Amino acid sequence: MTSKSSYSARNFLIKLQTLPPEQQQQVADFVEFLAQKYSYTPQQKSGRVLGLHKDMGWMSEDFDAPLADEFWLGEL
Repeated sequence: MTSKSSYSARNFLIKLQTLPPEQQQQVADFVEFLAQKYSYTPQQKSGRVLGLHKDMGWMSEDFDAPLADEFWLGEL
């Protein structure tokens, strides 16, 4: 820390100590908010497991066959 930033930190702490406890808590909450907003920690992966549901689904043999006109006309 340079002397200038140390001076600024000292001034900040002095000003912070002059505030009432409720406002000190607001400052602490805001600092925590900024720390979370600007933290660049990588997010944890979602825990997906490749192949977890392998062979659990099926598709009919006529899946890609054209549908009858009745289906499209709402007559079924």
